[in-house]
Amino acid sequence: MFEQLGASNDVTSKVKTIGILTSGGDAPGMNAAIRAVVRTALANGLQVKGVCRGFTGLLEEDIVDMDAKSVSDIIQRGGTVLYTARCPEFMTKEGQDKGAEICKKHGIDGLVVIGGDGSFQGAKQLAARGINTVGLPGTIDLDIACTDYTIGFDTAVNTAMESIDKVRDTSTSHERCSIIEVMGRNAGYIALWCGIANGAEDVLTTERYDHDEQRIINNIIEKRKVGKKHHIIVNAEGIGDSYGMAKRIEAATGIETRATIIGHIQRGGSPTCKDRVYASAMGAKAVDILCRGGSNRVVAYKHGEFVDYDINEALAMKKDLDEYLYQMSKKLSR
Repeated sequence: MFEQLGASNDVTSKVKTIGILTSGGDAPGMNAAIRAVVRTALANGLQVKGVCRGFTGLLEEDIVDMDAKSVSDIIQRGGTVLYTARCPEFMTKEGQDKGAEICKKHGIDGLVVIGGDGSFQGAKQLAARGINTVGLPGTIDLDIACTDYTIGFDTAVNTAMESIDKVRDTSTSHERCSIIEVMGRNAGYIALWCGIANGAEDVLTTERYDHDEQRIINNIIEKRKVGKKHHIIVNAEGIGDSYGMAKRIEAATGIETRATIIGHIQRGGSPTCKDRVYASAMGAKAVDILCRGGSNRVVAYKHGEFVDYDINEALAMKKDLDEYLYQMSKKLSR
């Protein structure tokens, strides 16, 4: 599945101190990745420094030494023990120059950046300034094109699924229509997966929604005629307007309609087994890449294997919904 861990002394000498930071939105499994980076690096005789609060913390030199004890009892915790933040200053040349100089000042010659596309842009700029960098895809949105898996998606989609199951119970009891909005930013992966897993009557994804509310209204009316006691609509965050949609549907159908926005509970919680294992594998892989002298790389999970891509190549890739899953969701909702 992925290459054997470890590195020989001749290549390990290329990197002596690895830094690690989490940037952008948090995601369950980030702590598993942090733990794997720290312990794999220590096993290879390297020093490790944690950069707190992402690129903001880097520019403020909020940097701490890390050892095996630093990452004890964190694999089961949600969020990120290194904290995270968004950093507009790091989008400027001055901020990027400063960040590279601070890395050099603290002896950080290899850096693991856990985050999304924006975080990879920052990693790319540091690599261009002589800091060996490797990115790990950490986002619940599953919207990074180079990889079939992103850290946190599995936990987030399970959290959303369980929440929708609960809403269905009360929706059935009151014979309501329920619109349930899930996260995902501009990507519809959480919505699509939950639509299938929860047996939703309508699934609205950012990539495919045609804004034809009349079609949804007609679907609700037809299903009510054949005895359906509830109607679940899973709505993607990128579409939004769930409360407005609920008012319009209720006015058009006469059926009580409620909107529920699940929100940030999807970002939290103890990571699933998959998020712990895959995030750990990605963290270890990142260290292996740095020990080989690699830089400007992104770790990905593709076709059942842990692989890596050049950051520029990864950022240039495009991603769309799985068309088969999307068409299947439409057939299963009939």
